[in-house]
Amino acid sequence: MTQLPPEPQVTLQLALDHGLSREEYERICQILSRVPSYTELGIFSVMWSEHCSYKNSILELKTLPRTGPNLLVGAGEENAGLVDIGEGLAVAFKIESHNHPSALEPYQGAATGVGGIMRDIFSMGARPIASLDSLRFGPLDIDRNRYLLDGVVRGIGDYGNCFGVPTVAGEIYFDPSYSGNPIINCMSVGIVKHDRIASATAKGEGNVVMIVGSSTGRDGIHGATFASEELSERSESKRSSVQVGDPFTEKLLLEASLELVRSGCLIGIQDMGAAGITCSTCEMAARGKSGIEIELSRVPVREDRMTPYEILLSESQERMLVIIEKGKEHVAQDIFRKWDLHAAIIGHVTNDGIMRVWNSGSVVAEIPADTLVLGGGAPQYHRESKKPDWLDSLTSFDPRSLPEPRNYGEEFLKLLASPTIASKHWVFEQYDTTIRNNTRVPPGKGDAAVLRIKGTKKAVSLTTDCSGRHVLLDPRMGGMLAVAEAARNVVCTGAKPVAITNCLNFGNPMKPEVYYFFREAVRGMGDACRAFDTPVTGGNVSFYNESEGSAVLPTPVIGMLGIMEGIEYSMGAGFVLSGNHVLMLGELTPALGGSEYVYQQTGEAKGPCPKLDIEREKAVQRLCLQANRRGLILTAHDVSDGGVAVTLAEMCLIGNNGVLGVRASFANSERPAEILFSECPSVILVEVAEQNVDRVKELAAAIGVVCTSLGEVGGERFQIDPWIDLPVSELVDPYFHSLGQKMRQW
Repeated sequence: MTQLPPEPQVTLQLALDHGLSREEYERICQILSRVPSYTELGIFSVMWSEHCSYKNSILELKTLPRTGPNLLVGAGEENAGLVDIGEGLAVAFKIESHNHPSALEPYQGAATGVGGIMRDIFSMGARPIASLDSLRFGPLDIDRNRYLLDGVVRGIGDYGNCFGVPTVAGEIYFDPSYSGNPIINCMSVGIVKHDRIASATAKGEGNVVMIVGSSTGRDGIHGATFASEELSERSESKRSSVQVGDPFTEKLLLEASLELVRSGCLIGIQDMGAAGITCSTCEMAARGKSGIEIELSRVPVREDRMTPYEILLSESQERMLVIIEKGKEHVAQDIFRKWDLHAAIIGHVTNDGIMRVWNSGSVVAEIPADTLVLGGGAPQYHRESKKPDWLDSLTSFDPRSLPEPRNYGEEFLKLLASPTIASKHWVFEQYDTTIRNNTRVPPGKGDAAVLRIKGTKKAVSLTTDCSGRHVLLDPRMGGMLAVAEAARNVVCTGAKPVAITNCLNFGNPMKPEVYYFFREAVRGMGDACRAFDTPVTGGNVSFYNESEGSAVLPTPVIGMLGIMEGIEYSMGAGFVLSGNHVLMLGELTPALGGSEYVYQQTGEAKGPCPKLDIEREKAVQRLCLQANRRGLILTAHDVSDGGVAVTLAEMCLIGNNGVLGVRASFANSERPAEILFSECPSVILVEVAEQNVDRVKELAAAIGVVCTSLGEVGGERFQIDPWIDLPVSELVDPYFHSLGQKMRQW
């Protein structure tokens, strides 16, 4: 037997070096009634990191609505949220971040982000049917940002394409704040029958603990603590904290896991993500109110002389921990052999509540399992919150102080070519968006993706949304706006919003000004979710998104799930037929604060944040859904980035029958930019056949929503009288080609 080096002696300084505070170290000593071993210190450091314990965020997260009539599994209960959609089926969905790893190794960081969130879904017993990604980078005139975008897109595409799940929706924003710290949020969605739902639970004394999948290496050690600190020049030395993915092994794990659920021998299953074996063992034991014992010498490893500390903290990918009913180990082993997966029995379930770790017959860790986990003994903090002194100077900026453009058409084309607004087809054409043949509304064709549910008439609508600039200007209102836009987007495809998952990306929570944005954004999200009756099913908090002392824009990304009872209700965003009418549901008001237009004019996100009237928003969404159900509208697209001018242009450019022109007009204004480029909420443009125009207006009047005729579809020009008149062909290049051209410069 190879002799391992002796473990370092544990001291307060060593605990501080592991990211623990003095108070936390003293608490650990109290829990154990002794000084922890080096291995135990490593266990506590990862489990009590922000990434695993949510110690700086959980008290705020508890204020979010987490119950609803269709919710089967809520936030924090299992690996992912679960929503009942009828006919004995449920949707499992969740979003998580992989920001820090992607900043160092964009390809592997993004790829393993996709792999990790997929495992959360199929460990629920659900088959993944779709992937989404919400991405944010710095300006593309900087070489490193183009390098990051290229690597992330290839990582997402290669992993998803090889794994066999379509990438169907997402968003990409660009802002200088993301230059040193890109935001990479990955969302996965799956379908499961009610009688095949799996649980991440270890229970039943004597039941068998098995590890299955890839062997354990040194990649990803301390990945959880790495994700719980700011990026700096020293971060380059932590490339070992970035995991390496293998989508082909993951595909085998998927099929084996789903067969295992059907076999009847499975008690519990959990993937090994952050903190690896440590996290899966203690969390499953705590959830089952049991204990667990494992022997590390039985864990398959791929590197020599791995210490207990390294084995326990490794975040090697494509591994699962499963609890098998005692006496049925052979059933599980046969399934794993069938799928060419290596599995090893490494321990058993106990009833003493202890996570006990052996290595070659010696105990190397002995910790009460529930003291390690979220909702158990892990610390929970209220952090100091302070509104930044500089915020008022940003919000006091009056967009009316900007001179009106000399040529509105030129300003409009600049907006259309903005990387944030321009078509992302250079990105999503690298993804397989239609595999499994469920995709009804693919990327670039609608406000959200629509996928049919095989064997039923139902469909799901999926989107991710957030404007970090609006959250910066007013975090509470910005949080509400993010939820409202996500709901509006699924409504525009014909679906009813039912639940959300979220990924909350912020800077260092120890800074009161950063925590102010986090706290207020969470409260705004909660206000909106209660109003829309869309409970929060879970998600992820990603703090410490800072580089060189500067935080990213506060970015609480919303992943929204919508349901439609019949896929025939699904709509895209592109115009369908010349001669149809364009109606505006809702009232267009000046709202340039934080807009892309103001950013292009000033280089900053500033001005008053747009205000959301929840009741008005709900009424507009209700009108859109009712008109859809009655067959009165053909296309819907909400007003958002770039304003109504960009919205109309996108409807022309993504037309179902090719590029179509439009002639629209608004009430004249002394300041047309306030109308053309306003990003006010609660406005949806719809395409209506001539014979249905009056019926839509009657329905709008009955609901109490302003409904305005804007113009007609058709012709070869893009006209917004009296300010913009361009050949529609001139819109094609800036919209469809600008992002690809910028990337080809790299």
